[in-house]
Amino acid sequence: MLLTSLASLCLLAAVAFAVPAQEKRVHHHADLSDHAHDDAHGFQYDHEAFLGKEDAKTFDQLTPEESKEKLGKIVDRIDLDKDGFVTHSELHYWIKHRQRRYIEENVNKHWNDYDQNQDGKISWEEYKNTTYGFYLNEEFDDIEDKATYKSMQNRDERRFKNADKDRDGIATREEFTAFLHPEEFDYMKDVVVQETIEDIDKDGDGKINLNEYIGDMFTPENGESEPEWVQTEKKHFSEFRDVNKDGFMDGNEVAQWVLPGEVDHADNEAKHLIHETDTNKDEKMSKKEILANWNMFVGSQATNYGEDLTKRHDEL
Repeated sequence: MLLTSLASLCLLAAVAFAVPAQEKRVHHHADLSDHAHDDAHGFQYDHEAFLGKEDAKTFDQLTPEESKEKLGKIVDRIDLDKDGFVTHSELHYWIKHRQRRYIEENVNKHWNDYDQNQDGKISWEEYKNTTYGFYLNEEFDDIEDKATYKSMQNRDERRFKNADKDRDGIATREEFTAFLHPEEFDYMKDVVVQETIEDIDKDGDGKINLNEYIGDMFTPENGESEPEWVQTEKKHFSEFRDVNKDGFMDGNEVAQWVLPGEVDHADNEAKHLIHETDTNKDEKMSKKEILANWNMFVGSQATNYGEDLTKRHDEL
């Protein structure tokens, strides 16, 4: 059975999600928390940024003593070079890692399905055989949509080769994550742009014109009038998307559309936590400084007494 984690199918399925049509192609970087970042009224934003949303809920169920003890262990993990301090780069890496857990969990969930020889890596052959072996077997030439599956395989192979940094035909866990989630990796930017153009470019000229751009979002039913948002998108195309005003979106213009340069929330949060905690102003945090300000990093029953105390207890 074709696995639902298949990269191409995920991409194709995305267009069917009930989201605003004009937003479905854009890869936004989500904020670190849904809470307002206002330390004067609490540190819930900081807790979710530092721990991730689920583990922040877990800490809210702990006593202050338990929270501080677990925080101390986390600090030891963040301090990668074991020099007794947490630097901006170490904290930035930690926060990014916590926010990407949902992606890592998705990769881990399907890892063993593809790693057939259990060597801790996934070769292109393993992925291809697991995903397409049945559908592209010569014995099944009459299978419906075989050409579609072949096209999807070719697209996956190109993406796999781009994710495979050392070009050895084998993906490490990090490379396989880049394969399944290319929008999360800077070096996969060109792949995201190329696949977007291929999805929308119907005349095969390697560019996106206005009709193709709108057609990707809206196909009118018989007698249906054009919604107001379509008119707005037409203006956006001519005024903003088509930067050089040649009537098309090329690769660079598509990149500006689907991969907009945005604020690095993890970087800002790392700077904020160090600024508030670094009492001796050496631009890094000692374990003592962090634990002295423990309630900025993690919650507890004392600081979040109104929270639901029935949530699950996950170990970090």
